[in-house]
Amino acid sequence: MVYLVGAGPGDPGLITQNGVAALRRAAVVIYDSLANRALLDLCPGDCEQIFVGKSASHHTLTQDRINDLLVEQAQRLLSVRGSAQRVVVRLKGGDPYIFGRGGEEGKYLEAAGISFAVIPGITSGLAGPAYAGIPVTHRELTSTVTLITGHEQEKAGVAAEDATPRVNYKALASLGGTLVFYMGVKNLPEICASLMEHGLSGQTPAAVIRQATLPQQQVVVGVVADIARLAREAGIKAPAITIIGHVVSLRDTLNWFERQPLFGVTVLVTRTRQQAGALTGQLTQLGARVLEAPTIEIVESEEVATVDAALKNITTMDCVVFTSANGVEAAWNRLRMLGLDSRALPAKVAAVGTATAAALERIGIMADVLPEEFIGEKLSIGLQQHFGAGGLAGCKVLLLRADIARPVLKEQLEHAGAKVVDVPIYQTRAPAALPAEVLTALAAGEIQWITFTSASTARNLHALLPDHIRPMVRVAGRLSIGPITSAALRELDWPPTVEAAQHDIAGMVQALLVAIGH
Repeated sequence: MVYLVGAGPGDPGLITQNGVAALRRAAVVIYDSLANRALLDLCPGDCEQIFVGKSASHHTLTQDRINDLLVEQAQRLLSVRGSAQRVVVRLKGGDPYIFGRGGEEGKYLEAAGISFAVIPGITSGLAGPAYAGIPVTHRELTSTVTLITGHEQEKAGVAAEDATPRVNYKALASLGGTLVFYMGVKNLPEICASLMEHGLSGQTPAAVIRQATLPQQQVVVGVVADIARLAREAGIKAPAITIIGHVVSLRDTLNWFERQPLFGVTVLVTRTRQQAGALTGQLTQLGARVLEAPTIEIVESEEVATVDAALKNITTMDCVVFTSANGVEAAWNRLRMLGLDSRALPAKVAAVGTATAAALERIGIMADVLPEEFIGEKLSIGLQQHFGAGGLAGCKVLLLRADIARPVLKEQLEHAGAKVVDVPIYQTRAPAALPAEVLTALAAGEIQWITFTSASTARNLHALLPDHIRPMVRVAGRLSIGPITSAALRELDWPPTVEAAQHDIAGMVQALLVAIGH
């Protein structure tokens, strides 16, 4: 089965549930330049990803070659044992059947005897105006909307200047509704001239929207007579759509997207690949453009025998202490490997912060001790208070931590009289390299803020950056999760611009909003 899937207009959150389901089954995904690459993260780890991007001036593959590729991949998958539940996905920007050539691909598959299905997507001609504050229909202004290609397919063997236009500009000029032109930036002067030549008033409101629905969305507003010039002066390039009609006048009232508090702000998130999503999601919902730079990779501890021995004896402990959500996940994975579950944990469980406590809740455990200030030193004090008059004297405490964790918490627990079994439950290491997109954005000075969620993220980013890009970190604002991370930043000569008062993700987001005046 081949699925022709509409990826939506750009914002990855606008793909349909059926589209997500298809991607999660994909053995092969063939995607174009207008499909948000974040959607590829939904594919299985063994999914083959093939880029066939096209633009007005450059084609990675011709449409005929893409058609052949779809058939080849489907036939190959048929011959693979155990592939009955896997599919080929053709991931297309917008909707496959609205200027997406999905109809051509469907016809080719049908002729080759390949089963296919279409999963529609939200087209940019509707979503783009909505994100720009422009409803394409409005009861008081218009009840019609027309979708038009902005560049016409030339007829084979006919010179462009001799070809008969497929678009009836006379009819469009007389409709009186909303006109939406796709892919028409290059031809916008001719489009506007043709409309006015056939009677459309040059004072009709018009707008051009570039990179619609994305945080870097750019909108230029004018009238038909001057919109081409305004778009050129603003440097508008493809991908962009043009909206012509009186509904454009509603933009000032309905422009919700660009009023988000972090719209226009580019933030670099330095975290583990597994954990970046929580911070990225909150920042994106507030309108930020977020780039992810995974500076830490989490791997299983090399001391597996030591970890397993500690977990097998966990019921003999008076308390187990988790210092991170990664520690909870690593412990849970090993417990299951040993045939154990959350019932093996001792009566008392302590967590450093809300993220760690939330990870415990996901496996059915409520933390007994959670300090108000999310640093290890405060956890020691909280534990002593929790155990009452005798404090920690004689208590057996299992400390599950990262391999690079500071010794302060262990020392404080021992100083309070606890017998500490100290186990590095997981290892952290720096990835081989940073994404090219991150290096390019840093070098160009496009990043306004960089977030640091641990001392390791700071040190690893410093190590991963080329010498000529490293100074650009000082050009951006530096947001630290807490005092330990701030100390590491100062050691690197990257002093924090802002430190979160509450040392967790929610605290970082709040600190950023305050820093930019919201």
